[in-house]
Amino acid sequence: MGVDLGFPNFDGDLHELGLLAQTAGLEPVARVTCKRKAPDAALFIGTGKADEIKMLALETGATEVIFDQSLSPAQQRNLERHLDLPVNDRTLLILEIFGQRARSHEGKLQVELARLQYMSTRLVRRWSHLERQTGGAGVRGGPGEKQIELDKRMIGEAIKRTKERLLKVKKQRQTQRKQRERRNSFTISLVGYTNAGKSTLFNALVKARAYAADQLFATLDTTTRQLYLGESARSVSLSDTVGFIRDLPHGLVDAFAATLQEAVDADLLLHVVDGSNPDYLEQIEQVQRVLSEIGAAEVPQILVFNKLDAIDKDSLPLQLRDMFELKDAFDGSGKSVDRVFVSAKTGEGLPQLRELLSAKASSLPPG
Repeated sequence: MGVDLGFPNFDGDLHELGLLAQTAGLEPVARVTCKRKAPDAALFIGTGKADEIKMLALETGATEVIFDQSLSPAQQRNLERHLDLPVNDRTLLILEIFGQRARSHEGKLQVELARLQYMSTRLVRRWSHLERQTGGAGVRGGPGEKQIELDKRMIGEAIKRTKERLLKVKKQRQTQRKQRERRNSFTISLVGYTNAGKSTLFNALVKARAYAADQLFATLDTTTRQLYLGESARSVSLSDTVGFIRDLPHGLVDAFAATLQEAVDADLLLHVVDGSNPDYLEQIEQVQRVLSEIGAAEVPQILVFNKLDAIDKDSLPLQLRDMFELKDAFDGSGKSVDRVFVSAKTGEGLPQLRELLSAKASSLPPG
């Protein structure tokens, strides 16, 4: 379900939401959109549209409704009562995918923190059992403490514990970075919109076997390898990071601060773009926005337009290397950055990219 509120970047055909649902293991059976000047306070959509969705769900056998926008706890609760179906939003869908994909200890902690923070906002009068009072002699929670208050406190304690454990992991990462700095290591981080082909490019450059697939959020955990650049006769440190996406939940941006710190501390960013995607300009803007939010906007960048093999013949570039005007996501100011067209799949353009990386590694001081 998507609601056009007049904002830019509205996904009219809900293509990305459908991909997210499939990545989470769901099977979309119908898609509904509507226009509104503002969200309805109670249902986000109007009663008539809610009735339409209820009838469509009965016809198609749908067992869940997913909204492309974030819902308030009250809107989610009211919709579930009206539709007699579980209702989830884009935020929870992304959290579910992250929960399925996280492999490292750090990644699992980050997902758990984001999930707990999301749950803490959903306790407000959503379930009737939370209205029952508990307490009394010998019962945890004290006399007259409502179940909702007890659950809030338990989630608050879990959030505190998870943050403390993440802090230890972050300190370990800082120690590792200091060791690299002492070795005078030049660090490069791959960033980009999810499914732009970052992991495939990473594997092609360092001949690694990092997991890569044609799906959203194939990689969540940062992988770092040494990349030898023969042109400059030196090795650099190359890291593959989690992909970005439109409307990435702020809780996930905060929770993944330790992982994204690789991008903040990098000497150079390889901003990987799906050159075959017609919405690549919007995706570049979304990545720039997240980079600004995490404090990495000033790190030098090279734009790598990947999937050259999938670009329409009429749209193929005249040359594999040129300059691109990269705009600031907030103030609109621009700067020219190097751009390279490559196909991580076939290897086309990779020699030009390695040559450019060698030049950058030689001209930019590490750290």
